[in-house]
Amino acid sequence: MAGTLILWGHALAALLFGALALWAWRDAAPGVPRVPLVAALTLTALWALAVAGIGDGDLVTQIAGGARNLAWLGFMVSLYRRGAIERPPAAIGTVYGVVSIVIVIGLILDTIGATSGLPRPVLDVALQLKMLAAIAALLLVQSLDASLAPRGGNGARPIVLALGAMWLVDINLLCVAWLTEGWPLQLTAVRGFAMALIAAAIAAGLQRRGEGPMQISRTVIYQALTLIAVALYIALLAAANSALAAIGGPNARLLQTAFVFGSTAAILTLISSSWLRAWIKVKLAKHFFRHRYDYRAEWMRFTETLGEPEGSAPLDERIVKALADLTDSPAGVLLVPQGATLTLGAGWNVARADLPLAYGESWQVDRIDPAMVIELDTGEGADAVPPSVRGWDQAWVVVPLPHHNKLAGAIVLARPPVPRALDWEDFDLLKAAGRQLASYIAEERAQEALAQAERFDEFNRRFAFIMHDIKNLVSQLTLVARNAERHADNPDFRTDMVATLQDSAGRMNDLLARLSQHHRAHTDPPVALPILPLVRRIARAREPIHPVEVSGKGDPIAVADPVRLETLLGHLVQNAIEASPPDARVTLAITALGDEVAIDVIDRGCGMSPAFIREKLFRPFVSSKAGGFGIGAFEARKLAEEMGGRIEVSSTEGRGTRFRVTLLAATPAAQTEFGHAA
Repeated sequence: MAGTLILWGHALAALLFGALALWAWRDAAPGVPRVPLVAALTLTALWALAVAGIGDGDLVTQIAGGARNLAWLGFMVSLYRRGAIERPPAAIGTVYGVVSIVIVIGLILDTIGATSGLPRPVLDVALQLKMLAAIAALLLVQSLDASLAPRGGNGARPIVLALGAMWLVDINLLCVAWLTEGWPLQLTAVRGFAMALIAAAIAAGLQRRGEGPMQISRTVIYQALTLIAVALYIALLAAANSALAAIGGPNARLLQTAFVFGSTAAILTLISSSWLRAWIKVKLAKHFFRHRYDYRAEWMRFTETLGEPEGSAPLDERIVKALADLTDSPAGVLLVPQGATLTLGAGWNVARADLPLAYGESWQVDRIDPAMVIELDTGEGADAVPPSVRGWDQAWVVVPLPHHNKLAGAIVLARPPVPRALDWEDFDLLKAAGRQLASYIAEERAQEALAQAERFDEFNRRFAFIMHDIKNLVSQLTLVARNAERHADNPDFRTDMVATLQDSAGRMNDLLARLSQHHRAHTDPPVALPILPLVRRIARAREPIHPVEVSGKGDPIAVADPVRLETLLGHLVQNAIEASPPDARVTLAITALGDEVAIDVIDRGCGMSPAFIREKLFRPFVSSKAGGFGIGAFEARKLAEEMGGRIEVSSTEGRGTRFRVTLLAATPAAQTEFGHAA
């Protein structure tokens, strides 16, 4: 069996090397010396043919092997002489000469041994000289490869690396022969097929024609390593089963079955571990590739995640996922700017209860450097991150999203399964991805602004029709008033007048329902306003239609505009009433918070989802109520901002909602400055 494999393996290698010699003679790659290469390929083909035809022990085969080695050494020297790389120092040139002499001495000893016979110790010396020549040739290959690497090597570098593989195979074969004092036929059979693979590597180098360093797909490498791992597992399984069959006796079959099932279960458990997969990926990227990332594959996945069709996930979540996938981060949170602060936005793979930014806490935008990625463990700038973000046990890195010298947001990424420190390549990739994501966010905001402008335009058109109807009603009522002066004593006229007034009132109510909300322009300056009387007045006005209670201690005074604040609270209370069951009380709670005053409007109604609060609550013309115009919450927040305050929302679906209006408290100095409103 081994003899057949030796024949076919070396015959295949001879065929491939002969074909390469013809190809190199007709069309050699640039930068590769043609004549030395053709001579080396030809002698290698003749040597492989001799091994296949007459065996390794024949003198002709040994001479052909020595000539093959000398030819390849000559090819390596010709690379220096050709000028493709710098000439070697004198020490390396001397090594070439010494190695050639050693090869020649080995050939002389082989010739004498084959013709007149030599004692065993002398034959061992000849074998050791061959081993020494192969080891020295490997060192020369390493030196030559180091010289070719900075230049890309054109087509020569793959050939040089293939030579290293050839001499590495020879070293293993010679070492086994010296240790066992016999020629290993099995390894000789393997050598033939190995030489065929080496011929394929040389062909790849010749075909490249100086196109730069050859790149191998990471997918191909991962698949090849997977196949190698499977092969090793099968070999280990076969060896273990053979050992169990030898020592197991009557229980051998049971032991083999248990070993197969146990090892298979262990392998499947390891493969299913996300930590192990991440660890393998990190190690392969570190030791097998020049760069950590396959930028082409990563960017294709990045853009594919961002470009998913609508309905799969909101864009904010896809933005977080796209960035997290680059670093194998399992989760992330988007922080979006609101005025001068960053507030909590969308999250990916993060439960809302675990979100890092605490309720009411803000992060000043001006404390973030748009050009710096913050590594929270060791990175510069971590002290500017709010405590709630630093305290999140998964927080790993903060990536700013700059767009035209402004911050479009920031993303907090969770720690990957295999912890590692970020390097320059990570920072560069995250910065580039952050700028790309910022452009997506800016584009979406521009589209939203355009859509809102279009909605306002539609609103204006509809309002024009309503104004036309109002004009008709005014004309009708004017006519009734004019006729009343002459026919007020006529009972029939009074009956018609009442019917007309009722119809006009009904039509006006319909118009108000179509408008849904009203807007009163008001520009009075803010004053020091007692909050409790105003809140009680709002509650009394709505008590006939729904139970409303007022709670709180003391009578805090805030800096506010009475008309704006009453309108603002009127919107929120009306929304709370409409969201609540008929018997569910709405609460107005007043709280003094140091230099601020908080007014909470609390209902126990249906509540709102986080997605609705984030994406729709404060957008104009978006309403969850049938027939609603979606202006109330939008106008309420606008009125609060005009008074220097803010509105915060916390809601739980099925349990109710809390709107908190926060205003500046009126200190004695502020009361003097702004005046006092009763």
